[in-house]
Amino acid sequence: MKRVDLIKVEHSRKIGEACEYIEPNVTEDCIFYADREAIGFYLTKMPEKMCKLADLADAEFNSKRVPKSIMNRASAINQQSARPDIIEKYKNKKGGEVSQMSVILGSIPPKPMVRRPYASRSSVHSVKSAEIFVKAMLLLAKESEELIRQILPEQHKLQTELFTEINDKWKFSNLFTGSISNFNISAPFHRDSGNIVGAVNVIICKKHNSKGGDLHIPDYDATIGQKDNSILVYPAWRNVHGVTPIIPTHEGGYRNSLIFYPLKAFKGI
Repeated sequence: MKRVDLIKVEHSRKIGEACEYIEPNVTEDCIFYADREAIGFYLTKMPEKMCKLADLADAEFNSKRVPKSIMNRASAINQQSARPDIIEKYKNKKGGEVSQMSVILGSIPPKPMVRRPYASRSSVHSVKSAEIFVKAMLLLAKESEELIRQILPEQHKLQTELFTEINDKWKFSNLFTGSISNFNISAPFHRDSGNIVGAVNVIICKKHNSKGGDLHIPDYDATIGQKDNSILVYPAWRNVHGVTPIIPTHEGGYRNSLIFYPLKAFKGI
C-alpha cells in the first residue's frame, strides 16, 4: 500500500462551515502517517466479504424495514457550496429534492440537557424488522476490526487496551461503542471531540449514481475520494474535517456512509 505522509498546512476553515466541492487528491489504497506514526488507512475497495455485508446493510437501510430519522433538502446541485461548473454540469439532471436519513445503532451517551442523564441502547435493536440490518452492521464492524488488526496491528492493540475501560454492555462489537448510517448527509466542518483519544473511526461508503461526498481534512489539504465499497479508518478526534457536497448524477443517486465510532462517554460506567 502507498504511504501518505500528512503534513500540516495553514487554513482558515472553521467548525460549522459547509465544505465546498473539492476534487479528491487521495484516490489510491494508502496508509496515512503523521509525525512518522501510522494513524489510519484508506482502501478503494474492501475485501469481498465486507463488500457483500455493506451491500446488504445498505439495501436494508433503504427498505421500509429499518426505522430512520428523515428530513428533506434541496439537491446538492443547487447548494451554494457546490462549484459553479459542477452546478452547470448537473443542473439538468432529474431530482429536485433528496432525503437525508440516519440510523443510530449501539450505545447512546447520557444527555442531561434533554433530561436523560443516563446511557441507553438504540431502540432500533428492538425492532423485529430491522434484525437483518443490525446483524449486517455488527458483522461489518467485526470485519473492520480484523482489517485494522491486519493493516495497523499497533492501532488494534492500542484500541483494544483503551476499550478495557468500556463495559461490554456498551460495546458495538469490540472496538466501538456505536454506529451511525448517514444517507445523503454532507457534514459541515467538525471535530469528533466526544471520541476516545487514540482510537479510530471507520467510514464505509456506499455510493450510487453520485459524485462528491468525499472527506476533506483541511489541516493536511487532503480530500479522500470515498468510492463505493471503500473504507476509511481515521482518528476523527484528531482534526477538523467535513464532507463535500453529494451531487446526484442521475435520478435516485445517493451516498450512504456506514460509520463505527468509539465514544469516551462510556468509560467507567
